[in-house]
Amino acid sequence: MKKIALPLTDSVIADLRAGDEVLLSGLIYVARDAAHKRFVEALDRGERLPVDLSGQTLYYMGPSPARPGQVIGSAGPTTSGRMDPFTPRLLEQGLKGMIGKGSRSAPVKEAIVKNRAVYLAALGGAGALLSRRIVKADVVAYPDLGAEAVLRLEVKDLPAIVVNDIYGGDIYEQGKAKYRKG
Repeated sequence: MKKIALPLTDSVIADLRAGDEVLLSGLIYVARDAAHKRFVEALDRGERLPVDLSGQTLYYMGPSPARPGQVIGSAGPTTSGRMDPFTPRLLEQGLKGMIGKGSRSAPVKEAIVKNRAVYLAALGGAGALLSRRIVKADVVAYPDLGAEAVLRLEVKDLPAIVVNDIYGGDIYEQGKAKYRKG
């Protein structure tokens, strides 16, 4: 298990390989498809994003309203593929990490390698457990999106697994190849 202090740096990313287990501590941002669409529309208009993504990590987290006395509700990952149409553009803006579940498209995997970023998987179905790793949560952009507003989270030892690395490694493809009959 590798402990990683966020934001991600090029040297940390260079040491990560598909299959590595990590514990993330620091600041991450939550953004889903509606926010991603707005990010890209803003870039298309030549506007600055409401959050500087350079060096940052985005968590594709399901909506998680907090109960009274809690920082956040269930904090499980959502399907990353819904963000794929927008991801290469955000990687070009300096985004360095993404956390979600499921595999990524070929263009996203190519953009991960090209832009020296990393894609991580969080354990689906463990949202209640993952929420215990979130110390603080604040809405930082697009509050009108309600449950899909952009959040800034402070996390402590959030567990994840490296799926795609800067070397073209893909733990899902490696797993399939291991059991493929030849």
